[in-house]
Amino acid sequence: MLIFAFMKVSLVQTVLSWESPDNNFIRLDGVMGKLGKTDLVILPEMFTTGFTMNTSVAEVLDAQSKTLLWLRSWAKELNAVITGSVPCREDGDYFNRLIWMRPDGSVDFYDKRHTFGFAGEDQHYRGGNKRLIEHWKGFDICPLICYDLRFPVWSRNRWEHGKAQYDVLIYVANWPSARREAWSTLLKARAIENQCYVLAVNRVGTDPNGNVYSGDSAIISPKGEVLWTKSDLAEVGEWVLDKEELLSFRDKFPALKDGDDFQLID
Repeated sequence: MLIFAFMKVSLVQTVLSWESPDNNFIRLDGVMGKLGKTDLVILPEMFTTGFTMNTSVAEVLDAQSKTLLWLRSWAKELNAVITGSVPCREDGDYFNRLIWMRPDGSVDFYDKRHTFGFAGEDQHYRGGNKRLIEHWKGFDICPLICYDLRFPVWSRNRWEHGKAQYDVLIYVANWPSARREAWSTLLKARAIENQCYVLAVNRVGTDPNGNVYSGDSAIISPKGEVLWTKSDLAEVGEWVLDKEELLSFRDKFPALKDGDDFQLID
């Protein structure tokens, strides 16, 4: 049976002002205001601050949260889901938390599972223990954060109840250009092994720690084909995902059905 579902995605590759949410909101206001019709807008990891270990800038995501109010306003204006991660504080703990903001103002969260020990993230932010899978515009979507990309078990798409767990895998990131080859290679691998679209959004520019970011944000097909990518420049990448095309590929080459059955135990 054919399923006709289409979703237009907008990947926002941008410079980030260091630990300055107000400056980042102003910059992103300019980007959002130029977007046409879209269904899903994806921002980078820690899009309000850059990848900082300074938890004093972490925000409580409550009714007064500037970030939630800003996202809620733009999601309503664009009639689209907006997602990206921010540093947040909750009950004395700190998290690198992805926000999934819907047009109706409702919201879900995902806490980064794999904190980046090489940069000391594990010393400042607590790791999450639960994946998030959202349904939007006929697609099942699994959003993850940066370093999660290196851990295929956590990303693994499983065949359950006659269907795949998800159709789209998202990575929001602050991934330095020193490891850009790993970034591009692993993104293709995740798309191929999970037979899904991969949408990856990385930042550009330089942070005060001397890290250079080349972007290399990408839209990748379930076959591992790079449908769109951009290096070094701030730009919005747009594509229309086709659900029927995805399902047709899975039907012709049903590799997911042969996947290992396993369960993650913390």
